[in-house]
Amino acid sequence: MENIYLLMLVALVVLAIADLVVGVSNDAVNFLNSAIGSKAISFKTIMIVASVGIFIGAVFSSGMMEVARKGIFMPGQFYFDEIMIIFMAVMITDILLLDFFNTLGMPTSTTVSIVFELLGAAVVMALIKIGASDTQTLADLSNYINTDKATEIISGIFLSVVIAFTIGALVQWLSRLVFTFEYEKKIKNFGSIFGGICLAAISYFIIFKGMKGTPYYDSFKDVLSTQVYTVIAVSFLFWTLFSYLFMKIFKKSILIFVIAVGTFGLALAFSGNDLVNFIGVPMAAYHSYEAWAASGQISTEFSMEVLRDKVPAEPILLFISGAIMVLTLWFSKKAKSVAETEIGLSRQGHGTEKFDPNMLSRALVTGTTKLADTFRVVIPGGMRRKIGRSFSKPDDILIGDKAEEQPAFDMIRAAINLTVAGVLISIATSYKLPLSTTYVTFMVAMGTSLADKAWGRESAVYRVAGVLKVIGGWFFTAFSAFSAAGILTYIIFLGKGPAIAILLLAAIGLLVRNYISHKNKETAKADKSGLKKSESKTVQGIILESADNISNVVSRSNKIFSDTFAGLSKQDKKKLKKSKKGVEKLESEIEDLRDQIFFFIKSLDETSVRGSSFYISILGHLTDIAQSLEYISKKSYKHVNNNHKPLRYNQLLDLKEIDDILSELLTEIEVIFNNREFQDISGVVAKKDVVLQRISEKIEKQVSRTRTEESSPKNTTLYFNLLLETKDLMKAIMSLMEEYNSSYKKV
Repeated sequence: MENIYLLMLVALVVLAIADLVVGVSNDAVNFLNSAIGSKAISFKTIMIVASVGIFIGAVFSSGMMEVARKGIFMPGQFYFDEIMIIFMAVMITDILLLDFFNTLGMPTSTTVSIVFELLGAAVVMALIKIGASDTQTLADLSNYINTDKATEIISGIFLSVVIAFTIGALVQWLSRLVFTFEYEKKIKNFGSIFGGICLAAISYFIIFKGMKGTPYYDSFKDVLSTQVYTVIAVSFLFWTLFSYLFMKIFKKSILIFVIAVGTFGLALAFSGNDLVNFIGVPMAAYHSYEAWAASGQISTEFSMEVLRDKVPAEPILLFISGAIMVLTLWFSKKAKSVAETEIGLSRQGHGTEKFDPNMLSRALVTGTTKLADTFRVVIPGGMRRKIGRSFSKPDDILIGDKAEEQPAFDMIRAAINLTVAGVLISIATSYKLPLSTTYVTFMVAMGTSLADKAWGRESAVYRVAGVLKVIGGWFFTAFSAFSAAGILTYIIFLGKGPAIAILLLAAIGLLVRNYISHKNKETAKADKSGLKKSESKTVQGIILESADNISNVVSRSNKIFSDTFAGLSKQDKKKLKKSKKGVEKLESEIEDLRDQIFFFIKSLDETSVRGSSFYISILGHLTDIAQSLEYISKKSYKHVNNNHKPLRYNQLLDLKEIDDILSELLTEIEVIFNNREFQDISGVVAKKDVVLQRISEKIEKQVSRTRTEESSPKNTTLYFNLLLETKDLMKAIMSLMEEYNSSYKKV
């Protein structure tokens, strides 16, 4: 029996390593986003600063295991075999849950996940013990669970969401009121004071939160607790002088230094305090095994009261953990995906919106807009105009035609994000209030975005929907962590060793599947074969630049059309579904180009108006092509998916003939645009009437068949729909060719 617990301990160590990887991938969003989003310093420098912070925080971390050991349940109420089951269920659940969120690119809280997993597993194990007892009832559940501490942790975590959002919005609004969006002018005069405030707050946070538990903390903790205001005042004076000298000597903004120090501080605090979320459970399991092995008792009788004692952290384990966290930070692509979500939601300028609006986001935006209109009436006009000038954005933010390459937000907001998050975490720590660093940093960033009017009428419904989805994911984290850990606890209790082996294999399978899924998404995102935005301003330039786009669309249209009819003839649902997805991707790329029309026109001068008209026209024709393909693929898939009768042999022959004609024509167009032989377009245009006439003949032929021999209404309807939409597709393609032909001749 002893061997099974040794194997469980080995499995927990492996799970701890995996948990460190998925945990850092998720929590990297906490300390990277402000620096990455503002582009104040290079990405390599950001990573180096964060890596140093993570490693130092991990190595000097101690006294962090109490949540895993006794923060949620009463260890003395459980025996060794029961504790090991709880720990195993918690770790398997934690890895799968965090990896699931990482794959989606959604930030969640590792603190919330571990707390609710421990709670769920402990509750189920307690219920098992109560059910097996003749004297205990459900009322005795409170004897097993540390109710007061658990309630304090949970309420503190969720209360921090509201506080972080509110404080972040308020501080950012006041900062923007002072510095405006053209802060470079005022930062020269007030930068030293602003830098002094930010750096004093961040340094206090680093000392109080980041360095707490290090060997050096005891030497100055009395000063921090009794001389708080003196320490802050001296720190402010020192950093104000430092900021002044920094700007004078290096001729650079102090905000760069603030962002670097803030990133270091959050990374330090994250690894020093959130490390419990990844290795706390395995270390508690190790100490449990050590105590049980030394006791000589059987596992079902050895009480785990030993977990109430505070134990020192293992330096070598902390060192290894720090190294794993740093390596993960550098090589995890999922960490970048999670960071992109928060940066996208807080982006100041225009960009691709990741989330679709929903009914709740629309209702909230409508309600807050009406509320803002009410306040606008109350505020005096002069004050309103003065505030409006402070929040007036320079043109390069509003109409930059390379919005994706610009910083998501400026350095003022990045500095406020880091400072406010650090201060809130420090205050909570000083009052021994538990919170989630993920929730605090995320909600501060969302609050500053709102105050900065990043959520304007153009993007508000998308951004609010995204925030609601992330917050909804947090509640899902709590519920699923509690439920899944409880279920796995019961399964392991029933199945013992075989159940653990099966669950571990299932966990490995899910992790591999998620990895492949995420890798495929990243590959698709990095694919450069999609449609490209035109940079030229003249008709001639647009004709040359967009040739690749036309060739791309024509080639893909040819494949989609042929594959759809092939799938329809063979009743191949998989092939039809693939064609449907291909159309969706094409439509999305064309829509992205259409979304950039505003910026394209804004960048033109008076001599380029004809170029913009031509560009808009070809986008309109491309949209018509995609819509026709979407209709054809959708109707074909629906017909086969609903198990309707296949098309008759004569109908399939006719469709094959149309497919051959269209394929030949599209191949000819593709060659013309690949080789830039625009003079040959007129030859394609000349075939328009012939091709349309052939399609009309097939329609008339089907009318005759329907009157005499056709017996399936569904088949007839589908066939007519396909031919009519193919006719529209042909007209859209020919209209595109005519546009190119006439414009080419005028150049």
